[in-house]
Amino acid sequence: MSLATSEALAAMSNVYTWEPPDRVIAARYGVPVEDVLRFDLNTSPSAPDFLSEVLAGPFEPPLNEYPDSTYAGLAEAAADYVDADPSEILVGAGADEVLDIIAKTYLMPGARSVVPVPTYAMFRVLSGQRGADVIPVPRLGPGAGFALDVSAMLAAFEQADVVWLCSPNNPTASSEDPDDLEALLAAAAGRSDGGPAVVVDEAYIEFAPGSLVGLRSRYPRLIVVRTLSKAFALPGLRVGYAVASRPTIARLELVRPPGSVATVSATVGAAALRRPELAAANAQDLGVERARLAAGLSSIGLPAYRSVTNFLLCAMGDRAAAEGATEHLLRHGIVARTFGLEHPLADHLRFTVRDRRQDDRLVEVLGAWMEGRSG
Repeated sequence: MSLATSEALAAMSNVYTWEPPDRVIAARYGVPVEDVLRFDLNTSPSAPDFLSEVLAGPFEPPLNEYPDSTYAGLAEAAADYVDADPSEILVGAGADEVLDIIAKTYLMPGARSVVPVPTYAMFRVLSGQRGADVIPVPRLGPGAGFALDVSAMLAAFEQADVVWLCSPNNPTASSEDPDDLEALLAAAAGRSDGGPAVVVDEAYIEFAPGSLVGLRSRYPRLIVVRTLSKAFALPGLRVGYAVASRPTIARLELVRPPGSVATVSATVGAAALRRPELAAANAQDLGVERARLAAGLSSIGLPAYRSVTNFLLCAMGDRAAAEGATEHLLRHGIVARTFGLEHPLADHLRFTVRDRRQDDRLVEVLGAWMEGRSG
């Protein structure tokens, strides 16, 4: 859902929200709250089944005390998962807090932030909050798989302080070419002052191979950001982490809050990272369902771009069609991800892959709108 749509719905309850809650959507469109289906948030359709075991406790430290501000257990689990040293891990309350820490570390008023477009919206938001000048670099078109325009990116590097990347990329659902990424890293490292911080958000990396974590020693200003919100299916925990060379992590630690990750979240997060097979199985299952959903959307005349993530991006034809389909879906309690009027994907919709029943409901309702439109 676009920020504009979110703000309009939020106005009904007189509170600020980035994404409107189910109850607001239900009230606005007159549907039972339990029937609201979220295809806009890129979450998994169910939580992992080990939670009751871990949540039974006990917790260390106990919940009447503050969390361990080193998050030693969580950092060690993350380090083992990515084959790093715990000193190369920075823990945060979700990947968004980690990105915010990076922005606070490297971006001052007047600094320059390079953002390929389209990509994750928070890169621009965080840069703007720090008073940085955002340099947008349009991607190549859908015919090129929304690939990075490497020559244009390199041209923007000259005075950049931070370069924001996302692979697999949200919202285009495609992985970045590893050769392109390494070319950008090499160019950054070749600058006489050491170059910008190059941030690679790997929120969806469990769905596709190609992590850059192993390059951190060669490129000391590379920062890879991970989350437990996607393949690990734990967005409610708000657990994310960065992986980088020790000097870079040490710099980030200077602005990290001392206790933003709750003891419960740190404990469950560590337990999840110790069970990587669950995330792998979830990613595999969602990949199978993604193919089925893509086939269903194609059958109603709405083919999706190739995806390596847990969501699909579809071109609706024009902005009016995207708006019409969105409103039709909302009247049936189905929430799609839309894009603002000035966004390069304003005529597109993005759909999270959920379970068979929910995905079939999406295809049914959207198919009826497509048929009515053509009739």
